[in-house]
Amino acid sequence: MLTRDERGARLGGAPLQDLLESGGVETPAYVYDLDAIEAEARELAAGFDGAPHLVAYAVKASSAGPIVRALAAVGCGADVVSGGELAVALGCGVDASRVLFSGVAKQAGEIDRAIGAGILALQMESVEEIARIDARAAAMGRRARVSLRINPGIEADTHRHVATGHDEAKFGIARGDLEAAWAALARARHLDLVGIGGHVGSQLTQTDDYLAAAEVLLGIAAARHRAAPLSFVDFGGGFGIDYGGAAPRPLARPADFARAAVRLVAGSELAGLRIVVEPGRSLVAAHGVLCAGVIGSKRGHAADEERRWLMIDAGMNDLIRPALYAAWHRVEPLEGPVSPEAPLWRVVGPVCESSDDFGAHPFASPPARVVIRDAGAYGFTMASEYNGRALPAEVFVRAGKVVSVNVPRRVDAWVAERVGIGARG
Repeated sequence: MLTRDERGARLGGAPLQDLLESGGVETPAYVYDLDAIEAEARELAAGFDGAPHLVAYAVKASSAGPIVRALAAVGCGADVVSGGELAVALGCGVDASRVLFSGVAKQAGEIDRAIGAGILALQMESVEEIARIDARAAAMGRRARVSLRINPGIEADTHRHVATGHDEAKFGIARGDLEAAWAALARARHLDLVGIGGHVGSQLTQTDDYLAAAEVLLGIAAARHRAAPLSFVDFGGGFGIDYGGAAPRPLARPADFARAAVRLVAGSELAGLRIVVEPGRSLVAAHGVLCAGVIGSKRGHAADEERRWLMIDAGMNDLIRPALYAAWHRVEPLEGPVSPEAPLWRVVGPVCESSDDFGAHPFASPPARVVIRDAGAYGFTMASEYNGRALPAEVFVRAGKVVSVNVPRRVDAWVAERVGIGARG
């Protein structure tokens, strides 16, 4: 997590300016604290207090090898949503028996790779998908372990783009379609149903909606378990973090969700069944930052009100969450102190879109560089080369020292690719 002293922002106990210099990277650049990410995973696992469980890290939050390897080393499995993410998880040492494959539009080749690898379960998200996966398993002469992702019909208190547990969402099987799902499973000859799961949404800051959905899933799982024993029940992830906004109640920690889930299962007829959770953001977001250089500033007046803009070299192509979700990230000077009472400057990027806007933040004067906090999740993994801009660099830190660096292809490589499409000679 980012801290500050008289020199400015620190991550992993070291000044960010030193880490950027040691990594030999220019801005924009992400910097991650691997020790803190591991500590988050350990704290969450401790919340299960010895109950059978699997923390399946949602690789979509950050697919960087150093992060996936660090989480695998402390016992995490993986929740993946593509063949690429499956390959990353396995390549980083996650045991196949600890991998779940989710997603509403799995391609035939992805299904085949998952079955061939012997993963814990393919999560089926529609009645129609049951026959598809059964056919792929039959063609391979294999049996496939599967689970049903069920929509509990809960409208979570979160942004509509990340609410996934209601019947209007593209994800999962509606409760009204369960009879059809059971019938399709009865016809399948190459599937082993090992789990029941669901996911109510992301950035959950209280346990209420999560537990309401979990109770629905437990009821469905219990009925199925009586007929054919299950191996696990999967309550999904979505544990939120504090992005720095005002909260009406104290934020629930990931371990609070774990403890609540354990109590719920212990009081049911499924006591002792393995609990699966799929955290992503809560493990990595607070322990990664995006560093950016200040290109310039601009002042203007309208209706007797002074306007101030700070233009930085990181844009919505580097961190799309503010543009996509109206998400809030604190932006602070990289060097020197934060001045909460200073005038507000609207921090904007170089992309040719009005939504390339990181909000208004206090600065006593335009700094040379800024740091965007809590950017470790859904940052680099959602980045693009829009407007012909290079992907940002990544720096990975342990014990205050840089241990690895990722510098993606630069703009000249992008230009060569785009120019070369269809070129002759």
